[in-house]
Amino acid sequence: MTTLGLLILSNLFMTIAWYGHLKFPDARLWVVILASWGIALIEYCLAVPANRIGYASGLSGGQLKIMQECVTLTIFALFAIFVLKEPLSWRYLGAGACVAGAAAFMFVGRS
Repeated sequence: MTTLGLLILSNLFMTIAWYGHLKFPDARLWVVILASWGIALIEYCLAVPANRIGYASGLSGGQLKIMQECVTLTIFALFAIFVLKEPLSWRYLGAGACVAGAAAFMFVGRS
């Protein structure tokens, strides 16, 4: 659970770093880049321990990656709806189903 919680927090920061600036189209690019780097530093401070803890607890690198992708897609869908005011379309649902299928391949049958 520690790994999942840290991945959720890290993805919140990374989504803001990568896409939050879209709400400020008039901001200078260099300011946006520096702000994004600062936010991404927080993301790294959460993601690196998440992966180390997860790997030490027996998750494989592939399982950690697909877990991160599932979290990323979920966080971004919520960000798109609530911050960017974009409608949730069948494309998000289809992408989510594909990622969920990939996660099943990585986790099903694991003892």
